[in-house]
Amino acid sequence: MTDNDSQARIEALEVRLAHQEVALEELTRTLLKQEQYIREHSESLERLELQVRALQPVDGASPGDEKPPHY
Repeated sequence: MTDNDSQARIEALEVRLAHQEVALEELTRTLLKQEQYIREHSESLERLELQVRALQPVDGASPGDEKPPHY
């Protein structure tokens, strides 16, 4: 293998490495955004669950089971 061949192979590997580093950075940014999105939606879901629980009667009866006041 000549010196030129070795140099060309090294340069090709360096180019591939540079592209992989860029791709890795993009994937990392995407992962961090998704993690933030999931965190925000999990917190929102928890708040909604608390609101739904607060609206439910304590005795477990559903609002449809209640008799109107005139009965």
